[in-house]
Amino acid sequence: MLKFFIDSWNKKTEKNFFWNVWKRMQHLFLWTVMVSLVAVAVFLLCGTLFQSPQVAAFKPLFQGGSLTHREITQLAILRKTAEVCRDIATAQGRNFTLPINNSLTPSAVQEACSASAASSSAASSHVFYLVITQIFLSNAVIDQLFALSEAHHVDNEAFSEGRHLITQGVAAVKASVLQGSYFSARNTLGALCHTLQDFYSHSNWVELGSTAPFGTLIKPELPLNNLAGPSTPTCRSCTGSDCRDNILPEILLRKKLTSGYFSVYSSRKPAGKCSHGGFLDRTSLREPTGGINKDDIRSDHGFLHLRAADMAINATVEVLQDIRLATGDQAFLQLVGLSQTSVLAIVIDTTGSMSDEIEGAKRVSFSIIDSRRGTPGEPSEYILVPFNDPDFGPLTRTTNADIFKERINSLSADGGGDEPEMCLSGLLLALAGAPPSSDIFVFTDAAATDLELKSTVLAMIESTRSTVTFMLTNVLLRRRRTASQSQQFKLRSDIQLYRDLAHASGGQAITVTKATLSQATAVITDASTSALVTVLQVVRSPIIPENVSFVLDPSLSNVTVYITGDSPVFTLYSPTGVSQSDSVADGPLGSILTVGNLNRVKLNSDSQTGEWKISIDSTHSYSLKVIGQSSVNFLINFVEQLEGGDFTPKANRPFIGRNATLFVSVTGGDSVSVTDVLLVEASGSDVVHGTIKSLGATDFLVNIDRIPEWAFVVQLKGLLNNSTRSSPSRFQRQSPTQQRGSGVNIMAQPNNTIEPGIPFNLNFTLVTNATGGSYTIRAWTDRSFSVSFPRSLDTGTEGSAQGSVTLTARSDTESGTDVTLTIEAEDSESSDSNYVALRFTVMTKVAVRKAAEKQEY
Repeated sequence: MLKFFIDSWNKKTEKNFFWNVWKRMQHLFLWTVMVSLVAVAVFLLCGTLFQSPQVAAFKPLFQGGSLTHREITQLAILRKTAEVCRDIATAQGRNFTLPINNSLTPSAVQEACSASAASSSAASSHVFYLVITQIFLSNAVIDQLFALSEAHHVDNEAFSEGRHLITQGVAAVKASVLQGSYFSARNTLGALCHTLQDFYSHSNWVELGSTAPFGTLIKPELPLNNLAGPSTPTCRSCTGSDCRDNILPEILLRKKLTSGYFSVYSSRKPAGKCSHGGFLDRTSLREPTGGINKDDIRSDHGFLHLRAADMAINATVEVLQDIRLATGDQAFLQLVGLSQTSVLAIVIDTTGSMSDEIEGAKRVSFSIIDSRRGTPGEPSEYILVPFNDPDFGPLTRTTNADIFKERINSLSADGGGDEPEMCLSGLLLALAGAPPSSDIFVFTDAAATDLELKSTVLAMIESTRSTVTFMLTNVLLRRRRTASQSQQFKLRSDIQLYRDLAHASGGQAITVTKATLSQATAVITDASTSALVTVLQVVRSPIIPENVSFVLDPSLSNVTVYITGDSPVFTLYSPTGVSQSDSVADGPLGSILTVGNLNRVKLNSDSQTGEWKISIDSTHSYSLKVIGQSSVNFLINFVEQLEGGDFTPKANRPFIGRNATLFVSVTGGDSVSVTDVLLVEASGSDVVHGTIKSLGATDFLVNIDRIPEWAFVVQLKGLLNNSTRSSPSRFQRQSPTQQRGSGVNIMAQPNNTIEPGIPFNLNFTLVTNATGGSYTIRAWTDRSFSVSFPRSLDTGTEGSAQGSVTLTARSDTESGTDVTLTIEAEDSESSDSNYVALRFTVMTKVAVRKAAEKQEY
């Protein structure tokens, strides 16, 4: 547990020693009796990036002179990825000149690996960093989920147990990759690397003079030889605070392997054994005193910290090589996110009235596939989900364009009419099955019949950060014109549901006639382009005209402005004062396509840099969205800072009314200055300003005084340094997905794997910021596995409640299949809700054994 238990001690706080110990003991005890969660997504990541509530923890982001799990994991991924790209380039007769060392950055590796256009480079850089973030957050969370597990940290000489976790994890990663379940594979990879890396900090492998990693840790068929016996003394007491020679000479001479004992509750340990060390380790107070951990340069063996960290990097590179050999180069690059570009995802109504829409979806899909096949802009994955009434699915997810063509070509409009369909069920299936941050397009001409899934879909949009755009054709519009007053109210509600979901995701609800649908599908082509960033998006219900400004920087290209609403009147102004109104289809600033309620402005390529303004006058609600291609983007994660400097990523909604901290990483720009980070009201003009603390060239911590009650987006502004310009340029970016706070939280401790056919019980805790209250509980999976759970929970006077979910994978589920379990709690009175999404990998014991036997060395 690199720097988990030690780094909070500081001589300046010595007078508060006993108070700090008591607070830390309380914190650790709570984590052992309350459950915790990570699923990434971090998502992660940037997402993570990576999504799970109040449980993922990572070490101080930058600690002078010491290396963290984050840095060790990132350096190993960058080195191995560069090696794979070098080998591919050599095999293809191309040059690869990037030096492979510990100075690599994600941008440098991606650029060196790319033999294609700059647009592909920019997209991969963002996704690459997003995936790395997911992996290292999954690594760091082990310190919170399993803080006192000797196996996860190879404490107490638990070498056999630690190796079992490592080899089982490696087998699960390989099985998931071969199934195309990359999200689960990344989470498992991060977790197993934590145990692998801790071995070098918590054991005496470095002290024994070893110059290479202990390869037996990833080779289950090899015996663990020369371990110190359970009654073999291994240490003597340190001389005061000097522990340089506390390992017994005979242990070093005979090359006996040992690790430190650790406990926060008891000082008991076998006679003569080494301790982990640090003020929280009570065993280090008993003879032999002191410890041998190398978690930090200030640790008992901190003089060996850098050697241990370097060994951990090399060991992580070795396990990545093992996975590469078992899965192949292209699958490995997909695992680390380097080969992922855009995703073409379509959810489509197949009832009898949808013939034109199905043909339109075919045309635009085939056009994208045929025009981009073999180019850097070729989609890396294809998703298709049909729905009607009462059915939806199945989900088609493939990297093969021809298979996708075959599946979408087989769709036909049959049955039904313009009655409500299972639209939200189909969308939910696509959200769960598509990679995070995907663009999903929904084609329908009818209302949704499964309205009860709205909050569930919103939760999935937030956790996956995917963008959803609805293509609504004229049956809804025709019904609105001929309906009675009460029916019109219902129809407006039907359309508003789609608008609410689209706006929450950063997408649009486009209403067109069947005849003009093909023109509106230009937005699908736009979204299927690499390296897209959101510059600005606002939703308005104005009474008076409004002027909105936005900044375009030199890194942006192919800028497009969308104004979606019923008959808005607008005029666009360039930084130089040139204007163009909506009535001019081709003007000095760009070309305007008007179809249905969509106005698409494609800006001309020249003179885009600077502050633009758009004046909009509308009697109806509208949305404004500005996108473009750029290498510069950003990732955000809400985090909590714990004592000692550790951080806990929050994967679900933060508490309303409380302060919060954002971890912000700017990607694709190695020289940026962030001046403003704002929480901007999603459907209004209120703003909450954050206080920024720089953690390095591209990473920042942002303190938010109070989480607002309204839904918000995160907006970032700053200065971008460019070698071709004499002065920095202003830039701005916005997170497409709306965020919101909540007065309730769910915590759960996941298990990485489940077995097919065997029920798995998962306990969870519901916590509120008020006493009392009844909450409706919902739980579901994206694989239609059997799930049982309590239908409601009462938090009582303590403001908390316990619940349990039982998940059973079908007995015929293939090993390596991933499944997402989502648990949601909703206040029965206020409709306030929160959720937690957990990813599992289905693995049979036989599959784990076979995968281990087939490991490549």
